[in-house]
Amino acid sequence: MPSMTTSKVSRWDQHGREHVVHVQKAGARRQLTCDTCGWRKSAQFLPWLKAEEHLAEEHQATVDPSKGTP
Repeated sequence: MPSMTTSKVSRWDQHGREHVVHVQKAGARRQLTCDTCGWRKSAQFLPWLKAEEHLAEEHQATVDPSKGTP
């Protein structure tokens, strides 16, 4: 059984609320899970991009905390 590793994609919406999608990796498979709405998706390619797209489309969360403020 392959080991499981987890990372996350965080974005904030215009109201200052944080939204997080966890990316769990086991071998070549990745499972995406949204903390806010429970959305789940399997992804083999570009899981972090799919997580960012979900946050932007479903939660209007587009502010990247790692980029800081301009």
